[in-house]
Amino acid sequence: MSSPIETLRLGFIGAGRLGAALAWSFARRGCRVTAVASLRHAEAEKLAAPIRECSIAGVQELVDDSDLVFVTTPDDAIAPTVESARWRPGVAAVHCSGATELSSLEKAARDGASIGGFHPMQTFGDPEAAAQSLPGCTITIEAEEPLNATLVALAERLGCRVNRLPAGARGRYHAAAGYASQFVNVLLREASEIWQSWGASEEDAVRALLPLVRGTLSSIERAGLAEAMPGPVSRGDVGTVAKHVASLGELDDARIVKLYRALCARSVVLAIERGGIDKAAASKILRMLDEPRPARLGRR
Repeated sequence: MSSPIETLRLGFIGAGRLGAALAWSFARRGCRVTAVASLRHAEAEKLAAPIRECSIAGVQELVDDSDLVFVTTPDDAIAPTVESARWRPGVAAVHCSGATELSSLEKAARDGASIGGFHPMQTFGDPEAAAQSLPGCTITIEAEEPLNATLVALAERLGCRVNRLPAGARGRYHAAAGYASQFVNVLLREASEIWQSWGASEEDAVRALLPLVRGTLSSIERAGLAEAMPGPVSRGDVGTVAKHVASLGELDDARIVKLYRALCARSVVLAIERGGIDKAAASKILRMLDEPRPARLGRR
């Protein structure tokens, strides 16, 4: 697949939030998005509407008339969708899942098509917002040449960084991404439940905490994970940590203080790397938390 990316006919099977964000982003950057197929006709219409000369097609028609097919269905539907079509040499089948291995595209490969993975590390709660925030994000690519070069060129056209992923690593890769996406939601929910213990609402908590989150992320971007680490553990303030544990232990939900203990224990390693505490202070904090010493405690 050595044609200039501007001449490639890009098709999308699946017109959900991810498919829409990618299709709109490619079209706005001079790529030809020529067709979309979806079980939900309204979603296909919404994806195609702002893209000139993008038609709504059936799966087989789309495969026949495309050079590169992005499969942006839910993960469980990728393999059945690919298996439902006849593929050919000269076309590429590329899924956009973080967790799904390329073996889900085996039918296309057997038919002679090139196969690959193209996963943007971005949230897609709102497709227009995602399209606006795609530049600068990382896209994980897994493909052999010449498809690899085409996918890299497409990622660069979107203004994105490229990450390589070896075969078999998708489960770990996708789990790691969760720490920077859905687990942020979990942590803010935990914090909001603590706020609600004195009568504040979840909305009050989120509005108060989001600027704090943004400031933390900005510091990490400038200084790195360890150097930008804030909070009492980072400075060896055992008394404050003890107060936190005691006050959270008074809440009705014992899981809140249990999670706090676990997170504090994991943060000790970052505090040591930062130089904010030594091993003696780290041990004191861990004893107070009543958590096992982390295996990396000796790192300085």
